[in-house]
Amino acid sequence: MTRTTPPRPVDVEQLFPELAPLRREAIRLHPRAGSPSPAQSSVGGPLLWPADEPWPLCPSTSHPAGWDRPETEGPVPMVSVVQIHRRDVPQLDFPAGTDLLQVLWCPFIVGLCPEPTPRVLWRSSDSVGPVLVTAPSTVSTAPEDSIPAPCVLHPEPVVDYPSWDMPEELGEELRFRMEELKARTGLWYSYHLAEAPGIKLGGYPSWTQEPCWPDCPACGQAMDHLLTVSSWEYDGLSYRTWLPLEDRDSETGEERRDTTGGRGAHSPAQVMFGDAGGVYIFECRSCPDRPVDHHWDCS
Repeated sequence: MTRTTPPRPVDVEQLFPELAPLRREAIRLHPRAGSPSPAQSSVGGPLLWPADEPWPLCPSTSHPAGWDRPETEGPVPMVSVVQIHRRDVPQLDFPAGTDLLQVLWCPFIVGLCPEPTPRVLWRSSDSVGPVLVTAPSTVSTAPEDSIPAPCVLHPEPVVDYPSWDMPEELGEELRFRMEELKARTGLWYSYHLAEAPGIKLGGYPSWTQEPCWPDCPACGQAMDHLLTVSSWEYDGLSYRTWLPLEDRDSETGEERRDTTGGRGAHSPAQVMFGDAGGVYIFECRSCPDRPVDHHWDCS
């Protein structure tokens, strides 16, 4: 089943033409619980990983104790976060000769890993050969909140406009018009009209706090946003414009519940970064080896 974000209830660029030059294309991945195979795009699913290639381990062999877990010693296998086949997201800027994106990270990524950089791999699926059947399991003390549950994807292109990333002077210029819109329609620009929430590729990061764009350590330029992994696909305010049509109750407009009362669209990957925050992965597309960095935040 496809997932369709409703059209924004107002024309953003007609109301705020100053935002037109700042629009960015994003891909909402719309993960939903499932059993993806290595041949499929997924969040938290098995990767199309060469059987003869060592599985990546976190460079750190010691992870400090958290409030609910002891210190962890020894190598920790990284965990699958996202796999994207080019056929499913042709809009993504794949490097020449590749058609597969794989992202892994240390399960201690949020606050407990002294080696913070995730692994981002671009591959040619034709060159993989025999596929690894079972990835190494993480240690029992790893925080489950940073290990995405297996999900199939329903990619959808959308348009992002900046909220936290809006230039300060432009924000001041538009503030009165945005407050007038909120008073008239109940639409909050930052929640309902700006950047898409949830797990997505490209566009603007769905920051929970102020932006923190890393600079490339090689060339010094600001890095490009590759991936946002948020705790929720939408929240109590943003569902009005960002909950897909296919997941809505026709009477209330809120998410349709399953037979157990669950909401399969709200947090399908079952991750939670601090207090409903996100992890943001960046790459430098100006450098041939595409260096990677990341940032995480929460409420």
